[in-house]
Amino acid sequence: LCCECGQFHLVLDNHLYNFQDEVDDELICHICLQPLLQPMDTPCGHTYCFKCLENFMQEYNFCPMDRKKLSFQQCHKSSLLVRNLLDKLVVLCPFKAECQQTMQRCELEAHLQNRCPGFKKYKSELQQKKNPISKGKEDPPTKVETITAKDPEVPSGGSSLVAESSAAAVVSLGTAEPGLVNPAFEETEEDLPQRASLVAETNTIEIHRDDPEEELGMRIVGGKDTPLGNIVVQEVLRDSVIAADGRIAPGDHILEVNGVNISSVTHCQAVSFLRHPGPVLHLMVLQEKGFSNKTAQQDSASATNREVIHVTLIKRDRSEPLGIKLIRKTDEAGIFILDLLEGGLAAKNGKLSRNDRVLSINGQDLRQGTPEAAAQIIQTSDSRVNFVVLRQPGVQLSDPVEDGSTSNSSSSSSSSSSSNGGSPVYHRRRLDQNHYRRKSNYQKGYVSHEKTVAIKKEPKESLGITIGGGRDNKNKLPIYVTSVQPIGCLFRDGRIKRGDVLLSINGIDLTHLNYYEAVSALKSNAASHSVVLKALEILPLNSTEPSLEIKEQGFGWSPLWITWLGLPSYLHCCQDIVLSKGNLESWGFSIVGGFEESKGHQPFFIKTIVPGTAAFRDRKLKCGDEIVAVNGVPAIGMSNSELIPMLKEQRNKVTLTVVSWPGSLV
Repeated sequence: LCCECGQFHLVLDNHLYNFQDEVDDELICHICLQPLLQPMDTPCGHTYCFKCLENFMQEYNFCPMDRKKLSFQQCHKSSLLVRNLLDKLVVLCPFKAECQQTMQRCELEAHLQNRCPGFKKYKSELQQKKNPISKGKEDPPTKVETITAKDPEVPSGGSSLVAESSAAAVVSLGTAEPGLVNPAFEETEEDLPQRASLVAETNTIEIHRDDPEEELGMRIVGGKDTPLGNIVVQEVLRDSVIAADGRIAPGDHILEVNGVNISSVTHCQAVSFLRHPGPVLHLMVLQEKGFSNKTAQQDSASATNREVIHVTLIKRDRSEPLGIKLIRKTDEAGIFILDLLEGGLAAKNGKLSRNDRVLSINGQDLRQGTPEAAAQIIQTSDSRVNFVVLRQPGVQLSDPVEDGSTSNSSSSSSSSSSSNGGSPVYHRRRLDQNHYRRKSNYQKGYVSHEKTVAIKKEPKESLGITIGGGRDNKNKLPIYVTSVQPIGCLFRDGRIKRGDVLLSINGIDLTHLNYYEAVSALKSNAASHSVVLKALEILPLNSTEPSLEIKEQGFGWSPLWITWLGLPSYLHCCQDIVLSKGNLESWGFSIVGGFEESKGHQPFFIKTIVPGTAAFRDRKLKCGDEIVAVNGVPAIGMSNSELIPMLKEQRNKVTLTVVSWPGSLV
């Protein structure tokens, strides 16, 4: 129950009121058809509720009334006169059984909090229900953890979700060193004793479906075969099962589906798990709640049955990385070794192991330390780095699955969590830059193959295809084939397939057209005796990856998110997103990807967006977006440790050039 309006509604929806008299049509929002709340005027002269217009503009770029081109930034608050007129509308108290009072709309909240006997009775009854019965029949138990902004989460018991888990999701930038990927928090030396913390919860959520085949209604990105590692919710569709439930939001990391750990599976496998029909779905999700000022809890764990080990690593020069990924667990204080990079100094030495707890480095106590503190010590050491670690026999982080394609499976979040031994690497070789173009040899899961299809046909014979996309689409997609009907000439020919990206027809370029322009071009050229189509077929690199064709009953077809990553860069449609913040605010997003010696050049992706921050408020940046430039400077060829300082240097405003692909629908 909302304490402001006294009625039940979703948190993100407008307040609800019972008006005493009929409200003039001039004061009605033409989106929700209710009297205006926080009215916003458009340049074309229409007025809508703030939340209604904000939600509408996330999907469309035109005014709902006259369909003129519009952006939310062009709109402004209505005049004080209009706002006062709306606030003075007379409403009835929603607790009419106990209270028959009427008042101005702006007075209702104070009435409920201070004078309404009905609301007072409701709160009293609610309190009585909560206190005597603490273990009633409620939602499934929820595990709640507070995670510091600098310390990624690792569940106890060495679960395999560690390697793919929120190494970026729960990290904030305290310094500009490798392994600290969230440019979300600026600090000075005075801030160090009391750092801001990023609070996150791991929740178990039960989703019920009346129709077991119904779509959940959310888009996902990520997977172990991508730099994101985790499966991340990109978008929740309106009026969907997930939206009606209201507990899952964009940016949530899905860790388990019906008890199955999906933190280290491929994107396609995750889609298959989430599309599995059933009346009840159990999801374990990691949800970030924003920043708070909380200090680390004291360590109470005993070291019984554990072995203390001393290890010395010798660097050839001060900047040489050790190849160690350091993280923090949520259930134990201190720093733990997540992984040792293959070929790195620590891996060659062979004495450190995954899941070792770091007690000290070079004599400095790190039992309550952070990965940042450890990185700083390692960076400032000349040659000898002395580790003291605690090892519990038999406890190791479960090994991630190797997949023969790249070394990505062993550390798909490595650019987010790897400290590289805390040693910054500034000697990465830059590539020639070509208008934000991605390195052409980046192939993750899928690759495109161009083909030319020439067919002879009857003039009245249909091509027999349906299409999707178009540059007027929210994601500015190229035109692609959504189905090949069995009645047309293309079905008979067999070379054009569902999912193919159409480049041209009879020499007419289709790559820059909107949807209706593409439909018109295809229809007009289909009237001729011969048709020449150029298309891109997007093929999986791993032929053993299970096809989703048989798992799509009940799902409207659209390409998987991962298939778009195989498109050549000339088909990318970049957009600029300008973020603004105050001096003490965070940008509020984390990134993964970038150049690594073991993996070569990978794109930078947005992994998480923190609630309550500049990126969250702007609402244009989405998880899974690819960053191609910062303030006009191309990101291609940069390492994580090069891009992050660039982001941190921007105090109040930054322009991100991104490519945004729609997540896979589940």
